[in-house]
Amino acid sequence: MYEYSYDEFLSDVDIFCERLGNYKPDIIIAVARGGVTFGHFLSEKLNLRDLYTINSIHYDDTIKLETIKLFNIPKIDKNLRILVVDDIVDSGDTMSTIMQTLNDLYPKSEFKSGVLFYKEEASYQPDFKVKIAEDWIRFFWNI
Repeated sequence: MYEYSYDEFLSDVDIFCERLGNYKPDIIIAVARGGVTFGHFLSEKLNLRDLYTINSIHYDDTIKLETIKLFNIPKIDKNLRILVVDDIVDSGDTMSTIMQTLNDLYPKSEFKSGVLFYKEEASYQPDFKVKIAEDWIRFFWNI
């Protein structure tokens, strides 16, 4: 198990912002629960007040469920640049479902995704990412 510390997280938020380059989102949507801390710190770093959440359930503790449940989908204006963030893309199924759902609901907006950790073999690869996940990660906010 990989222990992910607060100090490492702060450094990774900076790295993530550098990787955004010229991309400037109008809105951040954080995937609850894992992406909420990341979304909050990112919104502070980018000085962006428009921070929303979307809920998804695809795991029961460490057990992957067969279905993905999405709820609390935010209502947003059209023609915006929206960054959807989470802590990790594991299989890719959750982020893929979220991105497809948001694109279907708001086809005139531009959606990009970003995570702290990702798996290279995931079915969905985020637009912005920081580190490859090679082991189960215990995030400091889960301690």
